[in-house]
Amino acid sequence: MKTSRTQDSSLISSAAATAADGEPDKRRYADQAYDALESMIATLELRPGAPIVEAELIERTGLGRTPTREALMRLVASGLIVQQPRRGLLVSDIRLAEHLDLIEARRVLERLIATSAARRATPQQRQDLLHCAQQMIKASQAGDLAAYMAADQALDHVAHAACRNPFAVAAVVPMIIQCRRFWYAYQHQGDMSEGSRCHLVLAEAIAAGESERASAAADGLMDYLRSFASAVIA
Repeated sequence: MKTSRTQDSSLISSAAATAADGEPDKRRYADQAYDALESMIATLELRPGAPIVEAELIERTGLGRTPTREALMRLVASGLIVQQPRRGLLVSDIRLAEHLDLIEARRVLERLIATSAARRATPQQRQDLLHCAQQMIKASQAGDLAAYMAADQALDHVAHAACRNPFAVAAVVPMIIQCRRFWYAYQHQGDMSEGSRCHLVLAEAIAAGESERASAAADGLMDYLRSFASAVIA
């Protein structure tokens, strides 16, 4: 199942919005630009190897040159965009052979983020996590891939804010985008319902403030991603 350009545009708009439905996006323009470009990469609207044309991205995101350039610099630093001699900026390739290693590295960080979020999340963040996970369930039941991806991204934002560990977040974000792109590229072999179920289990554990249960739920989510990736690579 592939999303159309219209669906992708909707996804980007949703992704750029805050987790609170209908609320205007009050984040920095650079953060909005980063999320928009991340969604384009994760959903293959910007395909691996595609050249980066700054003017086109500014037009597509509706954001200015400065926030778009800042977002591009962050994506270069995270390895999702690479600079090639005489070719300029390109979207990085999906590295099948290294993907399982990436998931295992992400697993360590996800455990830390989940246990920290379980201890440190505010009451509002616990509610927001459950809301995002329930949105993923609803999207999977409707077969709405764009809504599923947007809710997944929103859930990550809440969990990352809740854990209050910017170092873990900075390290894990590029891995999440790589996993999201891999999942999207091969999602005909994936299972939205199982993915949403894993996220709901994680959100419920964090919302309940149970660190050990949250760590086990993070492991469960990584097990799902590893199983999915192994099936693709085999």
